[in-house]
Amino acid sequence: MEEYERNLGEMVAQLRNSSEPARHKCEVNLQLWLSNKRSLSPWGYSINHDPSRIPADLPEARCLCLGCVNPFTMQEDRSMVSVPVFSQVPVRRRFCPSPPRSGPCRQRAVMETIAVGCTCIF
Repeated sequence: MEEYERNLGEMVAQLRNSSEPARHKCEVNLQLWLSNKRSLSPWGYSINHDPSRIPADLPEARCLCLGCVNPFTMQEDRSMVSVPVFSQVPVRRRFCPSPPRSGPCRQRAVMETIAVGCTCIF
């Protein structure tokens, strides 16, 4: 779990420190090796922040197109729809007892659903 959380932390740090301008444009870039920019349903990442979760920050995908990029014209085609793909990821949640009960806060492992990419559907 520690390595998993460290990897997520590194990805969040890369998102925060990225020198690439935040692009919200529906376009495919075949020059990049990143699969999210080469997809016919491209996506970008934002940071999902929740202070009661460990890790508090998770990278989450957001679709950049309403439709999908036509591979022949490289233009957005709205006859198809770009939708997020969700997956469950393990996180820990802090639970603190509320008054009148007192005591230390506890952590519990739970699964949380987040968007991890986008795909095209008809």
